[in-house]
Amino acid sequence: MKVNGVALRPLRALPDGQGIEVIDQRLLPFDLRMRPLRSARDVFVAIREMWVRGAPLIGAVAAYGLALQARRDASDAALRNAAKFLKGSRPTAVNLAWAVDRLLTQVLAVPEAVRADTAWAGAGAIAEQDVQVNEAIGRHGLPLLQAVAARKPGPVNVLTHCNAGWLATVDWGTATSPIYQAHAAGLAVHVWVDETRPRNQGASLTAWELGQAGVPHTVVADNAGGHLMQHGRVDLCIVGCDRVASNGDACNKIGTYLKALAAHDNGVPFYVAMPTSTLDMALAEGVQGIPIEERSGRELTHVSGRTAAGEVVEVQLTPDGSAAANPAFDVTPARLLTGLITEHGIVAADAAALRQLMAGRR
Repeated sequence: MKVNGVALRPLRALPDGQGIEVIDQRLLPFDLRMRPLRSARDVFVAIREMWVRGAPLIGAVAAYGLALQARRDASDAALRNAAKFLKGSRPTAVNLAWAVDRLLTQVLAVPEAVRADTAWAGAGAIAEQDVQVNEAIGRHGLPLLQAVAARKPGPVNVLTHCNAGWLATVDWGTATSPIYQAHAAGLAVHVWVDETRPRNQGASLTAWELGQAGVPHTVVADNAGGHLMQHGRVDLCIVGCDRVASNGDACNKIGTYLKALAAHDNGVPFYVAMPTSTLDMALAEGVQGIPIEERSGRELTHVSGRTAAGEVVEVQLTPDGSAAANPAFDVTPARLLTGLITEHGIVAADAAALRQLMAGRR
């Protein structure tokens, strides 16, 4: 994707092969800044503190974290310890463990003398695979928007939640990939962008990247989605995911479940864009089985913004002494999902369809 007309990814390897640099997403939309990461510890901090976020991007960055460890010490013990350390940075997104374990298995299978180069190449392959996967999700999701455009005048109105765009991946995004491809194909598309409290990833990230791409969009309060659906102003919902259980239950940013309930009540199709790397076939169901990260209450009680003078400041929203609970994700039961948009096509959100999907991949 492009920023100010120049191609940019949120992750890129440094020319010296001794590190990577990432967009520090905490500073957007007011400041676009790349940060260098040169060790597994740097990567841990970047993931834990949400310099980088989004399940696919976390996985790719974590893979590079393991590769950076291999640059320093490629022994079995050092690599296994680094893998465990990196996987502990955030608990919910399954891509993190998927990418680290995949690379660890690959690297441990070769002699120690070539592990550093093998790990670096393997991390790069994971990143490039993510680009291909997300482009394919867009191709398979595009007909959903084309079908809406064929039956109604005016723009196709898509509601999305949080940021499942190119900032959350290595490129294209998951939920936004069909939108970007529809826009490129000349379809009139308009996106309702949930602000997505408490970190406002919709308002600060999704709105920023849609604006850079020239896609018409409107930021709305999180609680506005049901009203928009009641009045026929949403044609379909597409969201991303951090983990999908084998029965089709989908975990995504907190507030997704409420949007799915509203969509179900109003007959609005609700799709989850799901790279198969996000599917956890070892998990029987998601509502009780997926661990939900509890983040600092300060994310809820305080907010950052830009003043009229151009200064970015943090202000407190709540009274002194008020407790704040901050679950970062919720789980939408499979029965509320119209389908899962994967790199292999759109499938039903149920155990049989997911088993068939994975069997076909093998």
